[in-house]
Amino acid sequence: MVESIARVRHIRVTPQKARRVVALIKGKQAEEALAILKFAPQSASEPIYKLVAAGIANARVKADKDGEYLDEQDLYVANAYVDEGTTLKRFRPRAQGRAFQIKKRTSHITVVLSTPEVTDTAPAAKTKKASK
Repeated sequence: MVESIARVRHIRVTPQKARRVVALIKGKQAEEALAILKFAPQSASEPIYKLVAAGIANARVKADKDGEYLDEQDLYVANAYVDEGTTLKRFRPRAQGRAFQIKKRTSHITVVLSTPEVTDTAPAAKTKKASK
């Protein structure tokens, strides 16, 4: 089983908006996730598209390093989540000398791609019960 992780930090997308896009691809096949992200109208879909593509490349490199066979069609999005990053605080001038604070939020996005586990198809050895 090959598992790869791709992370991007301090992306200038609010976590709430990024979570909406991440929910679209969670559990999907990697190629299908790329197709969904390519045509999604949200602005957060572009950095997440690049992140999934980077995760596929990471899986390819990891499989080559370990000497394992990797079919990219088998990769799926095992987990994807968005954490809140640092908040940039800016001030906007208002009437009568006041200032309002503007919070420009950032996100840390993580995508975990993996191949499904191969289960052993051989029947399990039966154990005998001791008879009295």
